[in-house]
Amino acid sequence: MFIATVIVSVMLAVALTFSAIGKLTKNPSVIPMLEQVGVPADKIPWLAYAELLGAVGLLVGLAVWPIGVAAAVGVILYFAGAVAAHLRAKDKDFAPAAGLAVFAVVVLVLRVLSA
Repeated sequence: MFIATVIVSVMLAVALTFSAIGKLTKNPSVIPMLEQVGVPADKIPWLAYAELLGAVGLLVGLAVWPIGVAAAVGVILYFAGAVAAHLRAKDKDFAPAAGLAVFAVVVLVLRVLSA
């Protein structure tokens, strides 16, 4: 079970890191979508920092169980907020955020089961 936890935690950490890099480098495919759902431009780096902290937490959490659980819960809440922002803006392109939220739930379940 722990091997599966490592694999999915690392995969999610990589996805979070790439997402954060897109925000920090102001990738033209990322920024307009964030602005469309109502994220102010000056708040976008803070979203990236939250993603990076989640990635670090998931990786550290492989060695320290409570940190892994807390990081997974934080990532779930982050992406639940992202889905809510898309729905509030009536944006139908919330599948990536929803998919990452589900992926984070899988990480949480595996991390809890591999304690």
